[in-house]
Amino acid sequence: MASSDAGDTRLERAITPHVSAHPGRSGIRALPDAREAFAARALLAHAAERSLDVQYYIWRKDMTGTLLFGSLLTAADRGVHVRLLLDDNNTSGLDATLAALVTHPNVEVRLFNPFVNRRFRAFGYVSDFRRLNRRMHNKSFTADNQASIIGGRNVGDEYFGATEGVLFTDLDVLAVGPVVSEVSASFDRYWDSESSIPAERLLSPARPGEIAEVAEAARRMEVSPWAASYTRALRDSSLVHELVRGTLELEWASTHMLSDDPAKGLGVATPEALMPRQLRRTLGEPVTRLELVSPYFVPTAADVSLFVALAKSGVEIEILTNSLEATNVVLVHAGYVKRRKPLLKAGVKLLEFKRATASPGVKKAARGIGSSGSSLHAKTSSVDGKRVFIGSFNFDPRSAELNTEMGFVIDSPSLAGEIDAIFRTRVPTSAYEVRLTERGTLYWVERRGGQLLRHDREPGTSVWRRALVWCLSVLPIEWLL
Repeated sequence: MASSDAGDTRLERAITPHVSAHPGRSGIRALPDAREAFAARALLAHAAERSLDVQYYIWRKDMTGTLLFGSLLTAADRGVHVRLLLDDNNTSGLDATLAALVTHPNVEVRLFNPFVNRRFRAFGYVSDFRRLNRRMHNKSFTADNQASIIGGRNVGDEYFGATEGVLFTDLDVLAVGPVVSEVSASFDRYWDSESSIPAERLLSPARPGEIAEVAEAARRMEVSPWAASYTRALRDSSLVHELVRGTLELEWASTHMLSDDPAKGLGVATPEALMPRQLRRTLGEPVTRLELVSPYFVPTAADVSLFVALAKSGVEIEILTNSLEATNVVLVHAGYVKRRKPLLKAGVKLLEFKRATASPGVKKAARGIGSSGSSLHAKTSSVDGKRVFIGSFNFDPRSAELNTEMGFVIDSPSLAGEIDAIFRTRVPTSAYEVRLTERGTLYWVERRGGQLLRHDREPGTSVWRRALVWCLSVLPIEWLL
């Protein structure tokens, strides 16, 4: 159970005076930069003195994942109680590492909705599909019950700008104050839920000395040329150092944490306990403006009716999602394409994120170690320029009905203004605008170098990719998306 009293820790001493000066509010700092988001996690692990509660959907055994495993282990070595809760859908290749970690007296690992057959996971889907199709999509990192990072990022190179392949444009927030206790309470609910199973019950015992190999892998990674820009980020980032000194500039705002009942992982949560109902209650119905960012946007027929009704009532609606060329899940795009025309006819503005490439003159280190492209992964929305949601929830049936999710609703006109500014300044050049011709066919407008370019087919895609999307779109699989 998360400690309700962090004790006399550096974080507690630095944060408490500011929390006392802002009663009822939490301190928020947006983390749009991938390297700063990585550094914030590693440095929070370094600053922790009592506890680290860490919950993720994906944790890769790559550069950033290995470095963060090392950070957790180093914290445990100096007496920090580490609890790591991972969804088991993406832990292939991690069993030996996790088995090694649980041999440490200060580390506990649990797996959410785990696969009993560790080698042939596909058999699990055949025999236990109803349970294993439900995943824990939550993402949080909490130190000493004093500071939390939540948002859209999993742990892996593609989320922290460290891969040659597709990078994800994402958003997290660092929070201090009363909302952190809510995050800790939510973590406890998931940790104690029927779906969370201690890893040692599932994994083969670690070999003698294997935990030393985990630590050594992190040390080797730290000195590798590949990780140079990330070790520099740790050295140069002032964010957590300022937090510990009590000098970090934060946005103090009324902040509410939302999370699904973990019973959703077994399909027994009540509708009132699910994220869609919580979001509508807390974020509120828009009156003038709604800006929604969702990488996987699959509105149901009922959702479309709601958007149409809002647009007809005068609400200005802008939705940013991935284009077909940028998406990493073609199946999800197939669920979105059949909803575009009714939304556009109602006046909803649809923007589709382009697969971005680095400028020719940009050095590899500055563009995310030579990224070949990026895909939208942030999940956020802004209502009436007053309230903002940031979290793990995608606007699709899977997030609504199958996966567990979490996030913050923040009453912050300034943060809402930042999102609005992004829609006004950056989105027009980073996304295609989808429009309807008078005949009711779609076309895409691209702003490039001061010119408007028109595309009559989904830009950047092959005929085979478009054909695949069309075939998938006619199948009755919306509930899976």
